[in-house]
Amino acid sequence: MADNSQSRSARRKQKKSKKKPIWKKVILTLLIIFAVTAIGAGAVGTYWIVTAPDIEASKLSDPFSSILYDQNKEEFAVLGSEKRKKVEFDDLPQVLVDAVTATEDARFFEHSGIDIRRIGGAIIANIKNGFGSEGASTITQQVVEKAFLSHEKELKIKVQEQWLALKLEQDYSKEQILEMYLNKIFYGNNAYGVAQAAENYFGKSDLDDLTLPEAAILAGLPQRPTAYNPFENPDLTKQRMNTVLSLMVRHDKITEEQAEEARAVEVTSLLTETKKDSTPYEGFIQQVQKEVKKKVDGADIFTDGLKIYTTLDTNVQERVEFLLTDSEENPIPYPDDEMQAAMSVIDTKTGAIKGIGGRRNSKGNDEFNYAINGSTQAGSTAKPIVAYGPAIEYDKMSTYHQINDDKPYEINGNPIRNWNRKYSGWITARQALVQSLNVPTIKVLEETGTEKAKEFANGLGYEFADDTVTLGDAIGGTGTEVTPLQLAGSYSAFGNEGIYNEPYSVTKVEFPDGRTVELKPEPEAAMSDYTAYMITDMLKDVVTEGSASAANVPGLPIAGKTGTTNLDDGGVPDYWFVGYTTNYTISSWVGGYQNEDGGRGSIPESGRTVPQELFSNTLSEISKDKETADFNKPDSVVEAKVEKGSNPAAKPSEHTPSSQIVTELFVKGTEPTSTSEKYDELDPVTDLSAEYNEDSNSIEATWNYDSDEDITFDVSMSVDGGSMEELSSTDELSIEVSEVEPGGEYEIQVVANNGSMTSEPKTATVTVPDSDNEDEEENNEENEDEAEGNIPPVNGLSAQYDGARSIIDVSWNYNGPPAAFEVTVNGEQTQTVQSNGIEISNTAPGQSYTISVTPIGQNGNNQGVRGEAQSTEVTVPEEENNESENEGQGDGDQGSESTGDNENEDGQNE
Repeated sequence: MADNSQSRSARRKQKKSKKKPIWKKVILTLLIIFAVTAIGAGAVGTYWIVTAPDIEASKLSDPFSSILYDQNKEEFAVLGSEKRKKVEFDDLPQVLVDAVTATEDARFFEHSGIDIRRIGGAIIANIKNGFGSEGASTITQQVVEKAFLSHEKELKIKVQEQWLALKLEQDYSKEQILEMYLNKIFYGNNAYGVAQAAENYFGKSDLDDLTLPEAAILAGLPQRPTAYNPFENPDLTKQRMNTVLSLMVRHDKITEEQAEEARAVEVTSLLTETKKDSTPYEGFIQQVQKEVKKKVDGADIFTDGLKIYTTLDTNVQERVEFLLTDSEENPIPYPDDEMQAAMSVIDTKTGAIKGIGGRRNSKGNDEFNYAINGSTQAGSTAKPIVAYGPAIEYDKMSTYHQINDDKPYEINGNPIRNWNRKYSGWITARQALVQSLNVPTIKVLEETGTEKAKEFANGLGYEFADDTVTLGDAIGGTGTEVTPLQLAGSYSAFGNEGIYNEPYSVTKVEFPDGRTVELKPEPEAAMSDYTAYMITDMLKDVVTEGSASAANVPGLPIAGKTGTTNLDDGGVPDYWFVGYTTNYTISSWVGGYQNEDGGRGSIPESGRTVPQELFSNTLSEISKDKETADFNKPDSVVEAKVEKGSNPAAKPSEHTPSSQIVTELFVKGTEPTSTSEKYDELDPVTDLSAEYNEDSNSIEATWNYDSDEDITFDVSMSVDGGSMEELSSTDELSIEVSEVEPGGEYEIQVVANNGSMTSEPKTATVTVPDSDNEDEEENNEENEDEAEGNIPPVNGLSAQYDGARSIIDVSWNYNGPPAAFEVTVNGEQTQTVQSNGIEISNTAPGQSYTISVTPIGQNGNNQGVRGEAQSTEVTVPEEENNESENEGQGDGDQGSESTGDNENEDGQNE
């Protein structure tokens, strides 16, 4: 037994001793994985190399022209077919060769097509920052990439690019490759190749005449030819030139002294005065270029031989360009030559860009495009996007929603005021938006919350500075900036039942090899249909009743919003108008002024309606022979009548005056259900009777009334058919009228009153018996009636304005023979009444009224006899929510240069 046990133990030790250490297993496993990976990678790499395109000499000579097609697939531009001038290597001065190689490929004449050192640096950068963050392409690689490969940042493309670069270096000399490179690149300013660029920018047809700063500018341009265009952006060009000069010093191409001498040269002093030919539809083409560059990685519309299908409507584009170009036929009243302007026209339903005007008096030469690049504050055009839209969407706010516009609103100690320095008290959301009032707008955003506002606005392509929303964003007065094209996209969703389409100019791009890339964005639901319709309905009032009357086009249902920005000194550097129909959305902007210090300057007051007139003159033309439907009210929206001033909203009662009833929009299910009692009548008195008491020679009137309220009774009396005169108010159910005249007919009237409502009047009549001298008194009265000239004037004439009812209440007393009363208002309007009072409606805020009352005899010899006229005067107070607005005062925006005490306003009557 012992031997067996020992034997088993020995076997276990022997087995254990045969096990390999764990680290050896790990190393073996890693080696296997590496080997498999290497084999796999080699196989994949080999496949990529085998499938790489062949080097074709024809593709190495010149870039391919790209063709642009309009919305009808008709060609409207060929890019790259003109302004091309070939140069040979022997024509290249050494200073240009040095500038280009120092900037693009310092070891160009040393490597074999790929630069291992640059690749190592790029690998480290890509590991740290992600694939594609830094390139290592040599000039040779750039040549083959532009000639033979697509521009995606994929590993396959990079492998093929390096393989083809090695092959190219075997077939061609360094001089030939550099020659290809410099003849291929697009330099902006309609120039393809370095020779044409030198002629376009500096007027030099012989490259040997190039100076060091000129060579540095040409070497730096290909990186960003539009941004570094020295005609448009000399300051940016200077920065890029200095970078190239520094690289030349670093690589021992020039000395620091030479670089300093070159840096002292002003870029503008180098430029030729000869202008290049213009490109048709330049503003639109710039958007095409921007879009393709963003969505098709690395593609170049000027050199890649693309077929680009666009959304351009040439009729729209030509109309826009006409209105932005000075001529005797142009109807736009530009105040001066300094004003810049821009427009974007898109299809409301699809977001397709139909036309872009990038600037006023464009030369078509790759100039700065204000429509797509000119970011500035949105001013009050932000209000529907940041405040009112979110409030309707998330809180189901009605257009009647009451907001207390009571005083300036403080943000971080800075008072935000309304443009007119007036405050209306409780006001509807509709009134606040139509009048572009700042204080109510900020309160609306505060009620809804900035996070909801951010979510809503982001869904409309409206991005905030630092990705943060503040209360100041409600009135467009923060660091958030927008372009005309961006605003057009945001507003189009309001006109498209809440569906947002990112504005786009390109539907698809077709490459020379037949590969097609679709670029049309997908529509997205940005808001509920009730939000879109209710905002639109309010913005229609802006055009018909508010600040944007100059934008109105008769016969077309238009919604829109004006906007301004402000400077610290109160000046206005930007005016906006964004409007839309069911077919088109148009955003128009003017500005571009500079002050003496080179900062933003103020627009003349006479230029404030120019954006509106650009809109109306564009829309009226492009809408001809095209049906424009009105905006469709969805089932989710309810129209409801509301009694003015009710808070919360209440339905009017049967006694509410028509002047006190408005129709507003509510999200279905939120419309008012309770009825206002403000104008309801009380129940009248019952059992009213009047009897003559001979003992006391008085009339005693009694009545009944059943109510738990505190009721008083207004008692009036008339004698012999004369006017009703108030006797007294009492809380008793009876009254005694003493010292009545024998033979007189007395009518007693009683009206119940609770302080806010009254009842209909009830009357009772009693005749006092004649006395013994009845005949004598009758004769005296008859003689009195027959005497002429005894019609006395009225007395106690008064006129008071009743703000709750929007009327002037006129009353008077009269003691004399029966008479009617002629009432004259301001010497023009005349009316004859039988009562001792009249109500005057249809009054105007701020208007003074002179009211004259003349009694006219009715009986006997007094028939037609006129008494002396009595007059009084009353002035209707200014409405605190006066809709008259002077745009020059600002329209709800904070200043462009600060977030302090600046206000905006919008339009001529906002």
